[in-house]
Amino acid sequence: MTMTAASPERVRPTPIKAIPVRRTGQWISAAIVVALVGALVWTVATNDNIQWPVVGDYLFNSNILRGGVTTIQLTVLSMVLGVVLGVVLAVMRLSRNPVLRTVSRAYLWLFRGTPVLVQIVLWFNLGLIFPRLGVGPISADTNSLISAFGAALLALTLNEAAYMAEIVRGGILSVDKGQTEAAHALGLTSTKTMRRIVLPQAMRVIVPPTGNEVVTMLKTTSLVAVIGAQDLFTEAQLYGSKNFTTFEMLLVASFWYLVLTTVLTFAQSRLEQRFARGTSQGAPAGPGFAARLHANLRPGRTATQGASR
Repeated sequence: MTMTAASPERVRPTPIKAIPVRRTGQWISAAIVVALVGALVWTVATNDNIQWPVVGDYLFNSNILRGGVTTIQLTVLSMVLGVVLGVVLAVMRLSRNPVLRTVSRAYLWLFRGTPVLVQIVLWFNLGLIFPRLGVGPISADTNSLISAFGAALLALTLNEAAYMAEIVRGGILSVDKGQTEAAHALGLTSTKTMRRIVLPQAMRVIVPPTGNEVVTMLKTTSLVAVIGAQDLFTEAQLYGSKNFTTFEMLLVASFWYLVLTTVLTFAQSRLEQRFARGTSQGAPAGPGFAARLHANLRPGRTATQGASR
């Protein structure tokens, strides 16, 4: 039996004495910011010119809450319709058909080149140019068809679609062209490739700016006060002008805008996390994409059969 030599005793290295970096400048700047914010809050809270009881009384007023519901309705409807129309415009912009491309570019030029406030007022006063809408005997009074809410919805939707078209187009262009080619090689049509392959992956790029657009839309709805659409800002203005408490009612409106913006921001972050699952910083799929796509097709059907339906 051979005897192995005893291994030499291991010498533990001397532990490193880590000295934390002093961040004196950060602490000083933080103290200054806290002091300034505290002074501002104290000045506003103790200002005798602000009637804080009025703010508390009208914070949950039924008309204010009803105006908040109208604001939410305008935001949701305008964004949903704007996203749908924006997707259509983005696909038209990327189409090989020159007519579709020209129509899409003209739409974007028109609605991005004019202020949304002007568009709201134009739609509300459409009856001045077209007293009746329709063809022949099938027509109706324009002011009856397009109310203040309808004019606001039309203007916000059409304006938002122009911006969403560019966001969607950027998301589509971010998807690797190789995946489109692989889908076509498996027999998928261009429509199914766009709907099942390109758009789901483009959502990782589309969702963040779309979330910002939703928050912006929520605040943009305050512009409809110029046509009396009975939104949150309109109701706050009405009470402020009646009771001579304009500043207090602006604080009430600001509070609810902050609450709604916070909820939308949280929902946006959760939605981004959902679309980012299973990805590495939004990296495109690797060479095995075609095999995975073929495996994900419904069992018992070939790619060609799936594309023919």
